[in-house]
Amino acid sequence: MDQRIRKTNSAAVNPEGDYVLYWMRANRRAESNHALLCAAELANRYRKPLLAWEQLTCDYAYANDRLHAFHLEGVAETAGALKKLRIGYRFDLHQKRGQKPSPHPARRAVAVVADAWPDVLGGVVPDFGVETYTVDSSCIVPSPVIEGRIYAAYSMRPRLRRILDRFLKAVPAVHVEVPFPGAIDLPALEYRRCEIDHSVAPSSLYRGGRKAALRRLDEFLDQRLRRYNADKNEPAAHATSELSPYLHPGYISALEIALRVHEHQKEHQTAAEAFLEELIVRRELAFNFAWNTGRVDSLEELPEWVRKTLHLHRKDEREYTYTRAQFEAASTADDLWNAAQKELLLRGKIHGYYRMYWGKKIIEWSKTHEDALATMIYLNDKYALDGQDPNTYTNILWCFGLHDRPWGERPVFGMIRYMGRSGMERKTDAKAYLREIEHLERTGKELAA
Repeated sequence: MDQRIRKTNSAAVNPEGDYVLYWMRANRRAESNHALLCAAELANRYRKPLLAWEQLTCDYAYANDRLHAFHLEGVAETAGALKKLRIGYRFDLHQKRGQKPSPHPARRAVAVVADAWPDVLGGVVPDFGVETYTVDSSCIVPSPVIEGRIYAAYSMRPRLRRILDRFLKAVPAVHVEVPFPGAIDLPALEYRRCEIDHSVAPSSLYRGGRKAALRRLDEFLDQRLRRYNADKNEPAAHATSELSPYLHPGYISALEIALRVHEHQKEHQTAAEAFLEELIVRRELAFNFAWNTGRVDSLEELPEWVRKTLHLHRKDEREYTYTRAQFEAASTADDLWNAAQKELLLRGKIHGYYRMYWGKKIIEWSKTHEDALATMIYLNDKYALDGQDPNTYTNILWCFGLHDRPWGERPVFGMIRYMGRSGMERKTDAKAYLREIEHLERTGKELAA
């Protein structure tokens, strides 16, 4: 069996079923999708049509207008792409907490295929009573291939290099032999009627959907990749891909990004190793952590040296301490940190290098390390479009030493890496960043480059 595919139960197919069901829960796209390909192959084997099913409930953590809107903005595009492939599509938009799909589409399924997702992040698939598979289409190298937990990039890197070429191949085109009968009937895609938090507005910058993701990728390749190595840590340079909001819901795959970057690199002789390190090594390391840990929100999952050093410094005096409400309102004494928090509040994403600073300062200004972790997760899960994801949980725990090494000892931090305001001003154009965020906050518009 393909290493991406895992059978989750011992049930047989339902010969009385009407279709093969693909539960589209992590990779919301019709292209470059191994799970959809697997479902189509099963449908062809059983001579049945294929139905893709997606739902948006009111019950996920911090359900709000921002996260709902970004999800709903891609639904019509998904429906259109599946229709061209002769695949059915059912989208359930729940308006109340606790609402269940009625009837559940698995009741009439011959077999079920679902996106693989770490169990610790709610990836457990119920036993639907019919043959059920999960398929990893989130990672380039399927997560089960690299066994056990890897503790650093320098350990992950050679493992990936030995096998990457086997998996760095385009996903074959999907073909179904039996078209799904009937038209696709979408509900009114209106999040304002849903029982969710309406205080968090949609992003000022990002719009959901696959077309938006592909536009971001094209812009990155055409205008930014050649500057990435030199300027990736400089927010004012706008040299990063800004694709993480689109990778999280699966509007685009890491595999197709990597293939496009390799193609561009070959054609234009552009250095892309630093970007591919983040996209492949660091991202796959994050998924490895999520697949092989008991919790993503606990300091107990950190390496022993981190837990020891934090314990030794847990009672250290803090120069400032802020409440969660003060952090959330960007009300600290540091205008640079406040700007990073405002970027999160407005755009739904913080520039990667400044997110490190954002996290390190929350550690420095919280009463306890546990409070700092809880605050970071709360803010990220509530406001970030790339939140509630293996990559962002790992990035948060990196601030506490995950996948890092010991550094010089200092108060509060012990031997975990420290980041200070003076270093940010020395290494980046902090004034330009402050101007940009101030303009965005004041006008609601992006500052023209």
